[in-house]
Amino acid sequence: MYYPEELVEEIREKNDIVDVISGYVKLQRKGSSYFGLCPFHNEKSPSFSVSPGKQMYYCFGCGAGGNVFTFIMEYENYSFPEALKFLAERAGVTLPEQEYSAEMRKQQDLKGRILELNKMAAKYFYYQLRTENGAQAMEYLKGRRLSDETIKGFGLGYANKYSDDLYRYLKKQGISDELLRESGLMNVDERHGMYDKFWNRVIFPIMDVNGRVIGFGGRVMGDGKPKYLNSPETKVFDKSRNLYGLNIARTSRQKNLLVCEGYMDVISMHQAGFKNAVASLGTALTTQHASLLKRYTDEVILTYDSDAAGTKAALRAVPILKAAGIAARVLHMDPYKDPDEFIKAEGAEAFQERIDKAENSFMFEISVLEKEYDMKDPEGKTSFFNETAKKLAAFEVELERENYIEATAAKYHIGFDNLRKLVNRMALRGAAAAENTVVRPRRQAEVKDDGMQKSQRLLLTWLIENPSLFKTVKEYIGPKDFTTEMYRTVAEMLFEQYEGGELNPAKIINHFMEPEQQREAAALFNTNIRVETKEELSKAVKETIGKIVQNSIEYQTAHLDPADLAGLQQIVMSKRRLQDLEKLHISLD
Repeated sequence: MYYPEELVEEIREKNDIVDVISGYVKLQRKGSSYFGLCPFHNEKSPSFSVSPGKQMYYCFGCGAGGNVFTFIMEYENYSFPEALKFLAERAGVTLPEQEYSAEMRKQQDLKGRILELNKMAAKYFYYQLRTENGAQAMEYLKGRRLSDETIKGFGLGYANKYSDDLYRYLKKQGISDELLRESGLMNVDERHGMYDKFWNRVIFPIMDVNGRVIGFGGRVMGDGKPKYLNSPETKVFDKSRNLYGLNIARTSRQKNLLVCEGYMDVISMHQAGFKNAVASLGTALTTQHASLLKRYTDEVILTYDSDAAGTKAALRAVPILKAAGIAARVLHMDPYKDPDEFIKAEGAEAFQERIDKAENSFMFEISVLEKEYDMKDPEGKTSFFNETAKKLAAFEVELERENYIEATAAKYHIGFDNLRKLVNRMALRGAAAAENTVVRPRRQAEVKDDGMQKSQRLLLTWLIENPSLFKTVKEYIGPKDFTTEMYRTVAEMLFEQYEGGELNPAKIINHFMEPEQQREAAALFNTNIRVETKEELSKAVKETIGKIVQNSIEYQTAHLDPADLAGLQQIVMSKRRLQDLEKLHISLD
């Protein structure tokens, strides 16, 4: 739904960024800003800055930055409308009702009713576990060494051994058969009619990232089949797009996430202190899972079972994660079957050591490949190295490929030069692949662009931190002198704010919808260089203005149409401004 800019700005202004972020991060005042440990990456020294003047935050370590909306979106994984609603409620601002079509209202209403029904069922299962009927299930959980705190934290429950128990309870609450059918809580057939999908099972409520119960998993008591059973697909539950435990793991703020196979592995790891563990829900890792993981981490450690099925699952997951831009490592569980068994036998400290030693995914792949060949036979060994060389040739970036050749050569004692020659031969067999592996050296123009972008970022930051500079700067520089599109857009809005008597960088952030654009815009107002005195800063400002004007002249000249007399006149004027800079004195008092 579209909300007027005035309403968005009202909500932002009523949510002071220091107050909001203080609810998530411990902040300490230093000068005009507040600092704390960044909630978006692991760090020991505070580099996360919150500016009450700018109403912005910025991490000088990982580059996360933006306004109060950006923070809530990043931390809570909310969309902009969700963040807006959250902050509106916090500030006591009433949002206008969204207008839905009749069909949209019907679907939204159905989703809401299923979520409420799931919540009701979860409470009932939770209660049943603590009754006499749930004694066997509680004994099972205690036998798995789960504490009362853990059982409560994951909302574990029990479905009675009678197949109509939940059905009768929900009917007493006035729930219609139509809604029960849509919820996935019931089975329906001609012989039995409608009956509980889960009965005589320990129940694991499945929650989305916002903590709403979207489905259930059940572990049978006794020898019934199947051992584990999940909710079917419903209007609120898609197992290929959700991960068990992510509602907790997403706030762990660890540098990686541990991906395992089952509910008990996740629960056992969380109880042992590894609260960054998640599991797919009875299905192999999907591209949708990888996209979901990418929202919270750049690295995944696969902690699958040590059996053949677990190895196969890890091999299948690695390219999916890589395609999503996630680095993967593989934890070796031997001699134990799974994380739960390992932690019970060796403890959390030993498990952490295995995490620290988790194997690079490529090295894991070739170690699995090695088992397919007789390494004592010369022919088998040669075939193994040929296949390994093909995999190495697939690396497009030369430096990365060289590093992996070095690591592989060291592990298999083949010699770096020998392996590199073999890799090059394999690469040459595919001309296209060979072309893709060439790394083009950086041109001088690219290096210059990097320096010019920093100069433009510095000037934008100084304009925010020293508003008195604007009168001087505007005599020499305008938005058109910012030659990067993002920078020029921000400069246009900032110059417009100055002309209108307003200075509001946090409002500028709202212009950009994508998180990466918001980060980049925030960085434009948080760039600094180390200077000791005001005189040094004044000199740096003057030099920066000169660099930007000179770059603008070069840019305009390179893009000038010979017939454009007005453009030629602008270049002449810019050159005069550059000459006038020699006489400029900048005061920062």
